[in-house]
Amino acid sequence: MFSPAVRPPRRAERAGRRVRREWAWTRGRVLAGCAVLVAALTAFHGVVPDRPGRVGSLLESFLPWLGLAVVPLFLLAVLRRSAVALLALLLPTAAWTHLFGGLLLPGAAPGPRTLLVVQHNVSDENTDPAGTARALAGAGPDLIALQELVPGALRVYRRTLAADYPHHVVRGTVGLWSRHPLTGTRLVDIRPHDLTEPWSRGLRTVVRTPHGDTAVYVAHLPSVRVGAGGLASARRDESAGLLGRAVAAERLERVILLGDLNGTADDRGLEPLTSRLGAARRGFALSFPASLPLARIDQVMARSATVDHIRALPATGSDHLPVAARITLR
Repeated sequence: MFSPAVRPPRRAERAGRRVRREWAWTRGRVLAGCAVLVAALTAFHGVVPDRPGRVGSLLESFLPWLGLAVVPLFLLAVLRRSAVALLALLLPTAAWTHLFGGLLLPGAAPGPRTLLVVQHNVSDENTDPAGTARALAGAGPDLIALQELVPGALRVYRRTLAADYPHHVVRGTVGLWSRHPLTGTRLVDIRPHDLTEPWSRGLRTVVRTPHGDTAVYVAHLPSVRVGAGGLASARRDESAGLLGRAVAAERLERVILLGDLNGTADDRGLEPLTSRLGAARRGFALSFPASLPLARIDQVMARSATVDHIRALPATGSDHLPVAARITLR
């Protein structure tokens, strides 16, 4: 004789289904751990060791992109219906917003003591220096700093920019064009110790602005390479140290640095400069590579002046994008 199957009460069955549908605090702990790790790397990137392979500098070179990790973690947390993972994602979101959120805000409106400057590595393989010069001048800056100037192209830049920028100086492969008079120009030796061939990539001059004299440095630090052994940046770091000492010894209080520094403002390799000069408060201005900009290695920094906003300009014939910045003189 068969007995009827025992069925749970309907109320208990509905409660079971509701529990299965609800967000759980007991799953997604691995996702939550990943979120905490992303937050820690973002907020405390300075404690990541630089050896082997200068891992810390490599992380800092692409630090803003670490925020993208939040997107797949969020989607996985939703799929897993993990409340603990979603709550943990607030940590990397807050860390990224604290470090980089301000860059997304609009800059202050230009004032009477504002200088507009353009920084551009024009590339020694640029096949259209005249077009590049016209594009840079079209932004209407007061100063234009260029790197990778080669003799043939240099003549074109001089000729094309002469009408709007009657004052210019060149040392080696770097130069500055200005609407205002220049004086006291000299070479700044930032050559790494192991380079013996002719190598001149730094200059210092004084721009006589309507608001007082300003020391302007134009520099092109050595390139870095990413390989199997990590980030090769020893020459860049040494050159940054030499440039930092030159800035520290500058007698004029107001200083502007324009250059291809082959590093981001977060990269600890540029600390000899970033510890003495302020970077842009607003704007990302990713400048390299021009075909798919991933990092801003073209920098505008200042002392006793504020870099209010920086932006990337349209591509030229270079593998870098030009950047334009508004600087308020104090």
